[in-house]
Amino acid sequence: MKTFLFIGSNSDIALTAKKNIENNGNRVICISRQPFDTFSDVLIGNPVTNELPEIDEKIDGLVYFPGSITLKPFRSLKQIDFQNEIEINVLGAINAIQKYSPKLTEGASIVLFSTVAVQVGMPFHSAVSVAKGAIEGLTRALAAEFAPKIRVNCIAPSLTNTKMAEKFLSTPEKEEAAGQRHPLKKVGQKEDLANAVSFLLNDTSKWMTGQILHVDGGMSTLKV
Repeated sequence: MKTFLFIGSNSDIALTAKKNIENNGNRVICISRQPFDTFSDVLIGNPVTNELPEIDEKIDGLVYFPGSITLKPFRSLKQIDFQNEIEINVLGAINAIQKYSPKLTEGASIVLFSTVAVQVGMPFHSAVSVAKGAIEGLTRALAAEFAPKIRVNCIAPSLTNTKMAEKFLSTPEKEEAAGQRHPLKKVGQKEDLANAVSFLLNDTSKWMTGQILHVDGGMSTLKV
């Protein structure tokens, strides 16, 4: 049995990935900023403020889920908007990795999250693209530094049907229009990203590190 650490564990993707991992006989330790009803053993912590609980046992993988979608015209963005994006997406991940990397076993896997908007320029995405671009750089730098003992990879999704994106997919018409912008003509589902998390944590991906895995319906590379 392996033990994995999920930070920001109350997201739709995290909850689905947790179920996948536990169904395979492994264990997930969950850290969230607040308790939630889905399960009772969540640890309380805030990676942005670096208030993170101690963990005594060794862990075989770490996933940092927190993210945000701040979409505004560049001219209307304030410095605080960029600061918030960087704090949630980048500094929180750095704090978590610095805190828990000494607990990682040899052969462990770290999984981070970016966005397709880093690869494909999109209007109104400047704040989140700045932050997630930093995550992609961090992924490659840590993969080089931690090799060969620890793998570091990153998932870069396009729009996915989760609570975070519900305002963009709040009607069937909006979801259909969003899907049509992708070569596969549909938006992603939480299971698509949860499966990618499970893949990067387990030994099936043991020869992958420093990679940005584009789970994006083909948006980053195809024009059809």
